[in-house]
Amino acid sequence: MTDINNFSKSRLVNWFKLSSPSTFYPVAGKLIPFFWVLTAIFGVAGLWVSFFVAPVDAVQGQGYRIIFIHVPASWMSMFIYLVMAAWAGLGLIFNTRLSAMMAQALAPIGAWMAFLSLWTGAFWGKPMWGAWWVWDARLTSELILLFLYLGFIALQASIDNARRADKAGAILALVGVVNVPIIYFSVKWWNTLHQGASVSLTKAPAMAQTMLLGMLLMALCFWMYTIAVGLMRVRAIILEREAHTDWVRQLDEVKN
Repeated sequence: MTDINNFSKSRLVNWFKLSSPSTFYPVAGKLIPFFWVLTAIFGVAGLWVSFFVAPVDAVQGQGYRIIFIHVPASWMSMFIYLVMAAWAGLGLIFNTRLSAMMAQALAPIGAWMAFLSLWTGAFWGKPMWGAWWVWDARLTSELILLFLYLGFIALQASIDNARRADKAGAILALVGVVNVPIIYFSVKWWNTLHQGASVSLTKAPAMAQTMLLGMLLMALCFWMYTIAVGLMRVRAIILEREAHTDWVRQLDEVKN
């Protein structure tokens, strides 16, 4: 029993070591190529299934295939915000440097996913609804999500002191979390043009299995992409913020 406790404590200590920027930096560097490979594998497989294997929709025709980009981007825009807010909250509560850096690294990726969701939604909406944009509940709440991302980025950039910027950004991120369930449940709470969820945890998917497979593969592609770019960004942020430390100076000397 003592050996098990000692093993658990040693594993816990190892995880705590990763919370140090100097320890996390090289680990992240080793993981980045792995996640880029997964991004490519899932992306190629997802695009192949989505655009060449999945059947044509009986009502929307070939135009429906934009959902294989639109839906995963929408999922990731909400998921990334929750993860970003969680990291920001941890940084606010425990005053951990790496947590705030992770939140800062994820914000532009989440903004990109929200923009991609809105752009592909407009691209799909023009032939289906006859308009590029309508003030639909889901579209409007997704637009607010994009503004929350941009507001987080702008707020942190406007404050010179990194610690104060982290705290201000964390408060904004945590307040903005309330918008995520509004996006998800908007089609249930209000009478909207946007169609309901085709994939649900409580119901059977309302689409062919090949369509579902293509959508899930693309979601995995976007997820791996988010991790890969997030790790690259956080490494750059670590070097910028830790430039005054000895380990970064030593790293620069090795590179030079």
